[in-house]
Amino acid sequence: MEQHHPPVSTASFWDGLYAAGQDGWELGGPSPALEAWLETGGRFEASGIPRVAVPGSGRGHDARLLARQGYRVAAFDFSEAAVGEARRLAAADGVDVVVEQRDVFTLGQDHAGAFDGIWEYTCFCAIDPGRRQEYADVLHTILRPGGLLLACFYPLREGADGPPFPVSRVDIDRALAGRFTILDDRPPARSVERRRGLEWLVLARRE
Repeated sequence: MEQHHPPVSTASFWDGLYAAGQDGWELGGPSPALEAWLETGGRFEASGIPRVAVPGSGRGHDARLLARQGYRVAAFDFSEAAVGEARRLAAADGVDVVVEQRDVFTLGQDHAGAFDGIWEYTCFCAIDPGRRQEYADVLHTILRPGGLLLACFYPLREGADGPPFPVSRVDIDRALAGRFTILDDRPPARSVERRRGLEWLVLARRE
């Protein structure tokens, strides 16, 4: 039987959730998984200052953390409300982050090969599951050859409802196959309590 999902491919759907205070994905700060990776020496590398993309960036907590680490960061989100808040918080923190309101599926049109790294967190599980291969193609397109994808996939559980739409290890491998070489994959060193055991951290190189 065909699955009927909420209209997650429209900006108005996400703006409606923000307006109604139904942003249950909000952590109020950076992802513990990303913080732990950086604290233990994880780095995006480049000949100059690495450029890092954060698709589905929400209020930009992770983007600001990466910018404070010295990266040139571009954050993208579908929601006008999220983009406005991300810009406000970056200005308040005195952090230089480029924040664009974008449909992430269009990023390849003007950002092909533009980034040395990508941080993916809760965008893969927010999009229509039928578009995951398309999304992986976008990530491959906007990364330079040899660039790194760091992704914390969530939620690892059964079912079909969402967002967040469930993710399996098979889903992850299928999306990355032929596009990326997995360098490391494991549970993240840290997760918020309500997501513990439901996250899977992957470091992969763009082919």
